[in-house]
Amino acid sequence: MQRSLQIEPVKCTGCLQCEMACSFEKEGAFNPTKSRIKVFNFHAEGRMVPYTCTQCAEAWCQHACPVDAIRLGETGAKEVVDVLCVGCKVCTIACPFGTINYNASAGIVVKCDLCGGDPECAKACPTGAITYVDADWTGLERMRGYADKTAAEQPQA
Repeated sequence: MQRSLQIEPVKCTGCLQCEMACSFEKEGAFNPTKSRIKVFNFHAEGRMVPYTCTQCAEAWCQHACPVDAIRLGETGAKEVVDVLCVGCKVCTIACPFGTINYNASAGIVVKCDLCGGDPECAKACPTGAITYVDADWTGLERMRGYADKTAAEQPQA
């Protein structure tokens, strides 16, 4: 069974505990700028929305990588193999959601890998805005449908 993160923005209070937990797990520092999950602040609407990699079935980042540094992990997450990544950033351009980022201090890209199947962001979220559930219950197919639609609208070279 594939599992994925389910995000319910209406439950998000903007506490940033998800960002702190992620940055500590992945970088050993409580630093939201180093997190693989981000909380976007819609000031005008008074809403906070967490977002991270959706682990697309046909991952554009993975297909774009010229050195095959993004591989399918055991959890179904698309994982960056650090020793293979050359830091070219092509995957960051390919991702339509902007959820893969370049880590300048390491010289490689970073993205959510679902913490090996035990995502820290979900465990740290005090309101249940982020949960780790069976992918069939998440709206993952809706996200994939949107990604497919966006791809179809792109001009062909």
